[in-house]
Amino acid sequence: MPNQLLDADKLAAWVGRSEVITDHIDIGRAVAMAATLDLPRSPALGDALPPLWHWMYFWPAVPASQLGTDGHAQRGGFLPPVSLPRRMWAGGRLQFLAPLPVGAQAERVSRIKAVEVKQGKSGPLVFVTVAHDISVQAKLVIQEEHDIVYRDVLQVGDSSSNAKLAPTDAHWSRQISPDPVQLFRYSALTFNGYRIHYDRSYATEVEGYPGLIVHGPLIASLLTDLLGRELPDRTMSEFSFRAIAPLFDTEPFSVHARLEPDGKHVVLWAANSRGELAMQAEAQLR
Repeated sequence: MPNQLLDADKLAAWVGRSEVITDHIDIGRAVAMAATLDLPRSPALGDALPPLWHWMYFWPAVPASQLGTDGHAQRGGFLPPVSLPRRMWAGGRLQFLAPLPVGAQAERVSRIKAVEVKQGKSGPLVFVTVAHDISVQAKLVIQEEHDIVYRDVLQVGDSSSNAKLAPTDAHWSRQISPDPVQLFRYSALTFNGYRIHYDRSYATEVEGYPGLIVHGPLIASLLTDLLGRELPDRTMSEFSFRAIAPLFDTEPFSVHARLEPDGKHVVLWAANSRGELAMQAEAQLR
């Protein structure tokens, strides 16, 4: 394996790098997201954008000539030049400080907070943490830390033998049947060109997966959507999530939530059709 993959000092030089993107929180994308999640109603102008829907905005619109073969932007720009081929959204932590209104003009300031090189059971790993501050009229409305993990190619014999069973004490649950149309629509809404989500031959033949991968952010959005359906009059102040295992379009999965006795803390998770944990999350409600 090339030495530069493990050159922690070289990659750490990206810590502190920043970029600023402004965007209009247009109603068209909000209506399309509601349709993608099969919601009974769409947000109106002036409504607070539902939690995690800000991921549809602030696109880094990279020219086609600057994309890699996987559909992502070539590395070495804002994100460090990690040569490990597989990139996954590992998790994140968010604070919702004030509403982000549909129709507002907003600004996102992003900064590389940390780059860590580690050795995992299956080979080298590189973790990149990106901090985002989103503001409307100079007022901070969302603070976010986004964790990215880079891995080596999937090896023959890799398995989910260490799979962890999901909890079974949910207060609310919902069955999800992912399909290529939903995954394509979410990719389009988030301007995510990564081919594992919509190009089956690439996902299976190049990266070695059994099917199209359900986006980690989409799973997280389905968790917050479940909470919104069950507790429509509550607002979320904090949300954190961690991806545990991938989900594919080849089988249904489920999302779950349990409200703790204090009435404010919620434990959430997603599970595959065998009851194995795919994502775990926590939320705080106002």
